[in-house]
Amino acid sequence: MTTTTPRFPADFVWGVATAAYQIEGAVDEDGRGPSIWDTFSATPGAIDGGDTGAVACDHYHRWAEDLDLMQRLGVDAYRFSIAWPRVIPAGTGSVNQAGLDFYDRLVDRLLERGIAPFATLYHWDLPQPLQDAGGWPERSIVDAFVAYADAVTRRLGDRVAAYATMNEPWCSAVLGYALGEHAPGLREPALAPHAAHHLLLAHGTALEVMRANAPGAQHGIVLNIHPAYPATDAPSDIAAARRFDGFFNRWFLDPLLEGRYPSDVWEGYGAAAPDVREGDLETIARPLDFLGVNYYTRIIATSDPTVPWPSVRAVPFESTPTDVGWEVYPQGMTELLLRLQREYAPPPMYVTENGAAYADVLHNGTVDDPQRIAYLEQHVAAVHAAIEGGADVRGYFAWSLLDNFEWARGYAKRFGLVYVDYETQARVPKRSASWYAGLIARHRGEIDD
Repeated sequence: MTTTTPRFPADFVWGVATAAYQIEGAVDEDGRGPSIWDTFSATPGAIDGGDTGAVACDHYHRWAEDLDLMQRLGVDAYRFSIAWPRVIPAGTGSVNQAGLDFYDRLVDRLLERGIAPFATLYHWDLPQPLQDAGGWPERSIVDAFVAYADAVTRRLGDRVAAYATMNEPWCSAVLGYALGEHAPGLREPALAPHAAHHLLLAHGTALEVMRANAPGAQHGIVLNIHPAYPATDAPSDIAAARRFDGFFNRWFLDPLLEGRYPSDVWEGYGAAAPDVREGDLETIARPLDFLGVNYYTRIIATSDPTVPWPSVRAVPFESTPTDVGWEVYPQGMTELLLRLQREYAPPPMYVTENGAAYADVLHNGTVDDPQRIAYLEQHVAAVHAAIEGGADVRGYFAWSLLDNFEWARGYAKRFGLVYVDYETQARVPKRSASWYAGLIARHRGEIDD
């Protein structure tokens, strides 16, 4: 395995990422209200192993230790999310100052360590009272999100280097409302396009108040983009890959960056297409300071008219998968970033999540994870190739700092650079953590290749 570090721009940002519900725990402390993930994870059969995020990594109490881990890694930035139910427990109304105090301290201590805070306002933990009122399919939720974004950005202001409004709205809309795999666990496909529209509308509406409160920060959004490749050269498979791309990627990229929904996807939704009112698309397409791109793998698509629209089935791949069954396909990262640059001329991009789960074992105080090191090395090289090809990529955030509550998969799947013993909450940096620290140090010229 090579140790030669590709030469990134001098101001390239190296970071790690987490999400509130996956690491914080303390779900009923200091005034935090219930979220849809508290409710969903308490539902029998919803989460592998019957796990919940009630304790998770206990980051709410161990945050200083976790910041020390980041400092030892040498990261430039930390991407974290803020828990809406910790800040406004009922979703609307009174602000819980104790909740804001937690993030206020976190931001200050990051800055003391020379680590730039990258905050995500919504990483899926919707306050349960808002879901009880209908959740994201209801247009009234837009005003609730804007009030929440106002409260956070007024308190944290320009101390936060970058704010993302939403993380992966596709997951919130489709996995949450159509497929039932994520909270709130509904299986009503007709709700998904409405939820997606309101997620995007909330994003665009909030940008104005966020910029007023934090004019020196960057403001953007984070999308998970899942490239689709046709299984064969058959026209039916090429068309299937195009349909999947529209359903998964263009439904979000096009309104954000071009001010329109893609006509082929709109037609595919038919009567379930959202209620788009005058001015909505202009609001959604407000200029971004950055676009966050989460990339993990691709889909190899074939047409299957026996399944619901977009009538696509994934073809099995031949390579060794990660522990969650995903193909390792680093060239997809290069091709995706170049495609975004070519087709959308986006604002500067950050790779806001990239990583892999493997069946890590703690042995004699060490976790040896060569597969993860290989995955990260290949994908970092893929980002470099995209930059060399003309993509404006400003940073890379490894997912994740810690092993954590991996949503519907519970605690069985480990993505972290740092191993977490969930019984004792002990943190053990893996070999990949040392590799990542070395990558950053070589980038800075602190050590030689």
